[in-house]
Amino acid sequence: MQAENKRVHQMNDSLMNLLNENFVSIDSNAILVHDTATIDTTGKKRAYTWRTAQVLYATVNGERNYLQINRGSNSGISDDMGVFSSNGGLVGKVVNTGKDFSEVMTMLHVMFRLSVQLKKTGNSGIISWNGQSPTELTLNGIPKTDSVHVGDTILTGNYSLSFPPGKMVGTVSKVIKDEATNFFILRVKPTANFGSLQQVFIVENMNYAEQQRLNDETIKKVEAKSENK
Repeated sequence: MQAENKRVHQMNDSLMNLLNENFVSIDSNAILVHDTATIDTTGKKRAYTWRTAQVLYATVNGERNYLQINRGSNSGISDDMGVFSSNGGLVGKVVNTGKDFSEVMTMLHVMFRLSVQLKKTGNSGIISWNGQSPTELTLNGIPKTDSVHVGDTILTGNYSLSFPPGKMVGTVSKVIKDEATNFFILRVKPTANFGSLQQVFIVENMNYAEQQRLNDETIKKVEAKSENK
């Protein structure tokens, strides 16, 4: 019972930390709010909604790993929502949604790619997995002009509609200078422990549909103009 209570308290603490950017004001200044309203009393609009889910099964030994959760469309879950561990670390994103269950592609999938950033400099790179160790990811694209050390923090970046920026991804475990380029190859230890996931948080970008629609429309407009030249 004590162990279970401790786990619940840890999850609550993690959720409160994740809620840091739940609401944003119209001028994009983030504030901390812990209720469930869409708009608060000062007119600030909810940016993200977080939901908890139980992990029913997960794989870690293949090159394409997934986990299944006990939440689906009946609980407000949909494809492309981000998934975080109970300690606040990035896990992956929802890729298939049923009424009561959903499948999540974890970061331990050779097709997973995400733009992330080095916390202390803000420079961005692409994190991926090479299909080998479940405790080691690879980050490419950080320039050698950055000062990078083992233990440096890697966070979610600003270039994804599925993941709030500034959330934990992992820490640098090895720094390699790629002699063929001007960039580092960084090995990253993920914050999430993929071998012991039991509870996760699902995050919904409340503006996802509008942002995605605008992005799609912009691409069509630009391509149409290019074809007419």
